[in-house]
Amino acid sequence: MFQSFESHADPAQGAPRLAALRVALAQAGLAGFIVPRADVHQGEYVAARDERLQWLTGFTGSAGFCIVLPDVAGVFIDGRYRTQVKSQVDLAHFTPVPWPEEKPGPWLRTHLANGVVGFDPWLHTAEEMDRLEAALQGSAVALRAVPNMVDAIWADQPAPPVGRAFVHPDALAGESSADKRARLAEGLRRAGQRAAVITLPDSLCWLLNIRGADVPRNPVMQGFAILHDDARVTLFAEGAKLDEATRAHLGPQVTLRPVNAFVPALHTLPGPVRVDRSTAPLAISRELEEAGIAIDWGDDPCRLPKACKNEGELQGMRAAHLRDGAAMVEFLCWLDRQPAGSQTEISVTRALEGFRRATNALHDLSFDTICGSGPHGAIIHYRVTEATDRRLGQDELLLIDSGAQYADGTTDITRTLAIGDPGEEARACYTRVLQGLIAISRARFPQGLAGRDLDPLARFALWVAGQDFDHGTGHGVGAFLSVHEGPQRISRISEVPLQPGMILSNEPGYYREGAFGIRLENLIAVREAPALGDNRAQYCFETLTFVPFDRRLIVIPVLSAAERDWIDAYHAEVLARIGPRLGPEARDWLTKACAPLV
Repeated sequence: MFQSFESHADPAQGAPRLAALRVALAQAGLAGFIVPRADVHQGEYVAARDERLQWLTGFTGSAGFCIVLPDVAGVFIDGRYRTQVKSQVDLAHFTPVPWPEEKPGPWLRTHLANGVVGFDPWLHTAEEMDRLEAALQGSAVALRAVPNMVDAIWADQPAPPVGRAFVHPDALAGESSADKRARLAEGLRRAGQRAAVITLPDSLCWLLNIRGADVPRNPVMQGFAILHDDARVTLFAEGAKLDEATRAHLGPQVTLRPVNAFVPALHTLPGPVRVDRSTAPLAISRELEEAGIAIDWGDDPCRLPKACKNEGELQGMRAAHLRDGAAMVEFLCWLDRQPAGSQTEISVTRALEGFRRATNALHDLSFDTICGSGPHGAIIHYRVTEATDRRLGQDELLLIDSGAQYADGTTDITRTLAIGDPGEEARACYTRVLQGLIAISRARFPQGLAGRDLDPLARFALWVAGQDFDHGTGHGVGAFLSVHEGPQRISRISEVPLQPGMILSNEPGYYREGAFGIRLENLIAVREAPALGDNRAQYCFETLTFVPFDRRLIVIPVLSAAERDWIDAYHAEVLARIGPRLGPEARDWLTKACAPLV
């Protein structure tokens, strides 16, 4: 099994660890310390060594931070984790803070009259700290870069990861690493920049056409890189990660150096050097400034090209989704045959992984499967453990959000299923969520629009009913890379214009704490729309995911004719694409599941 079910959250450890941290802060003359989820690469998913937020608080979510002060420790969590955090932290010692509604600057002003708050400059970006500094202007609260205070008290902190890197073939990458480096170096020269610092592991792996095993569920290698304006790359990574075949693949224009050579190398660069204010650790720009090297703030040069998949990557993603769709349908057929009360969340999760393993192409899961029955479905990023495992009850909903890493693509799919008859209210809510997914799927939109412009489409049916969901509608997805990829997304705060080749999730939801959760998710790719009307340039979405929706939960009379037509056309395509890949029993099941709505 890739997925395990032991509990990583231990609220009982929070109080003594918090007390030890406060002692260390007092000894250092600090009134507080910021403990982020991020690592030095600003990744959403981190290695065991970097699970500082979880180690201190017990909170296992993929986003958030804690600010520790003498009398209060605020755990800042967004809408995905409002329910989860209450069960994972010791509420007598940690206070959940709704973020970003409540921002850290005003919160610090309220809870700290004066004093110095420490932070590790390798774990925060320049953009983040500039924003916090501005919010504290005029107060008696100061910020100071210090060595990491959690590391100072974490006696059994794991060692840094040394997963083996491997070559990602050019046929799947759609472009050679040499061509990528030359293209991006030309962009540096046009901008008058001598080099760019690359800190994001997925950018590094995309640029060099390699993959790795340093972070669970993400096939990335951690390291730093400097892309020079002549297309050379200096790669800073532990040598043990790269075997002879991988080193040969990198070629003579890529120089491998140890990680501890990175900072000295920064001091020798000719300027201007491009640094990404929103993704690079603040420590990097400070090192360059101290060395008198000019900084040219700009986006990570890999980030947008990586987001806009080429045709080779899109072909791989399509193939991966057909393979994964067949595994999902075999699983759904199996699940429908199980006697009432015979399965638990863990047994269902294991079964789904088994069907994906049966493809003989599974590299890993793309994240730990979210399998929440009944009230657990309302915990947006619920992870079942042996302690929380719940038997599937009768007449309730089951939410399954899962994905896979294949060499040719990354998948992410959510389906909410009926176990028995969950009732009219659940069906009404499910149908509204489905209407939101359909609205995004059918969208045509002018060039230049960003995810924030489309996000309301997914919410309109819910808004009319006085409902909503507290997460974005969609995140970017990499090609055999991170299942959460930036900068593209569909959300209220996304200002990045959508471009052809970008892959996003389309996943509206609705959650009723203590009762049920509903989420439906397909992956979609931005494409140029066929000519229409006065031929204005427009984009549309290509659906990549092909798995039926649960007809038992659709309230057909409330759908418009266009919505019914979309569902019927989608199900017909699911049957045509996935049916030939199935065994006889699953094919019969799929035929019924994809029958036209009546």
